[in-house]
Amino acid sequence: MKQTMEKSVYLGADRVDLATVSQLFSHEVHCQLNDQMSFVNHINQGAVFLQETLADKGIIYGVTTGFGDSCDVAVSESLAMQMPKNLYTFHGCGTGRFLSPEQSRMVLAVRLVSLCQGVSGVRYELLQQLTDLLNHNILPLIPEEGSVGASGDLTPLSYVAAVLCGERSVFYQGKVCTAKNALRDAGIKPLQLKPKEGLAIMNGTAVMTALGIEAYFRAQYLAQLNARITALASIALGSSASHFDEFLFSVKPHPGQQQIAAWIRGDLQNGGSLFDAGRLQERYSIRCAPHVIGVLQDILPWYKNTLENELNSANDNPIINGDAQTIHHGGHFYGGHIAFVMDAMKNNVANLSDLMDRQMALLVDVKFNHGLPRNLTGADNNVQSINHGFKAVQIACSAWTAEALKLTMPASVFSRSTESHNQDKVSMGTIAARDCLRVLELAEQTTAATLMAAIQGIKLRVRQGELQWNHLAPSLQSFINDFEQQVPFLVEDRALDQEIKLLATLIRQKHWPLYE
Repeated sequence: MKQTMEKSVYLGADRVDLATVSQLFSHEVHCQLNDQMSFVNHINQGAVFLQETLADKGIIYGVTTGFGDSCDVAVSESLAMQMPKNLYTFHGCGTGRFLSPEQSRMVLAVRLVSLCQGVSGVRYELLQQLTDLLNHNILPLIPEEGSVGASGDLTPLSYVAAVLCGERSVFYQGKVCTAKNALRDAGIKPLQLKPKEGLAIMNGTAVMTALGIEAYFRAQYLAQLNARITALASIALGSSASHFDEFLFSVKPHPGQQQIAAWIRGDLQNGGSLFDAGRLQERYSIRCAPHVIGVLQDILPWYKNTLENELNSANDNPIINGDAQTIHHGGHFYGGHIAFVMDAMKNNVANLSDLMDRQMALLVDVKFNHGLPRNLTGADNNVQSINHGFKAVQIACSAWTAEALKLTMPASVFSRSTESHNQDKVSMGTIAARDCLRVLELAEQTTAATLMAAIQGIKLRVRQGELQWNHLAPSLQSFINDFEQQVPFLVEDRALDQEIKLLATLIRQKHWPLYE
């Protein structure tokens, strides 16, 4: 564990919000597990009850029976202890790219929060093992493919269960190594999972929820940045700020839409005076930007509440009530809520990409950009004919946006009956979450490119004497000054791929402070 960590995230006491758990996305905070005896006893009570039930020859799904469609296959007490290992072993069939180390950390944190509900029949020792993985930054190598989202994220979470026991591979100290060696080097003893513990780790929604939390914060920032870019594009195009008038938006009372308009309006103010030029009615990608971005802004609170409910839920099966000594067989592993959030969010985000693509189209086209150079080239007149500025970047924006729009097909409607028709209705929540992150990646690229173009347009207006730098709001002056430290003004043609990648990374990192 890093000795420089000062902040702690405390788990096992109260409801955890997205902002708190998101701090564990990077290895900058210490994860502290509730160690009060009342909590420890509450957690252990379910595990003790299961052991007593097992000793009394009781029937427990996944402990004294097979899994899924094999629930009618009896398992003897002598074999019950082998069941968790068998479970994570035969689920070791994940494929595709691995989750990033940060995503793997979030998976561990989300699963830990769920198990802290105390109704999964696991020992406190298992919770402490998950905490140790976080604090030592031992991160399971988790393939992203193979989950249908019910019974939860079985296959990807099998890699978490295996690592707890010292099997498979991990990210550790900047490289991939065996879990056995990483645990040994960190002084952590591998667990031998007790009956139900393998099922408790794997039979839940931790992967889709972790990816959903990442997507939420990226989408939240993208909405704000798209508002900022709309203001920049409005100035570059000479558009009228009256499109964002306070009274105008007061008569259509969607609060998120009103907030976006207010942010844009604030960026277009300087000492109380608004820019007021251009067409009487600007094209929709400028005039209706608050209406497009505002849909996402208005729905973000619902996304947040739904993700937090799933985060703070017990989502495995069966549920163990250690206090009442009862066992409840249900379907809390079903990821339908996350699937819907992700399917809806990717629609919102793809619309942002489309909005930025349309603003880019206005900026580069001399038929619509009100006197800016063709393709926003900054080249002098004597070489302007061979310089093409943002022409190819606009083509790339079209490609990224088309791919984003293609991915908006809801994953949740593609339920497939599987596992001998036991899992005959599944959520596809993890596929929806992966789709959403890909749409975000594409939209962030389109946003990065349009940000470059909008600022290029403003600098061209200043160079042409059509705009005074000190007429810009201080917030925009500061923003543009910082931007130019990353990407200089485009004079003659240069390859822009690395600069677009850099800006997309800065967007994911929420580099620019935007609106409070």
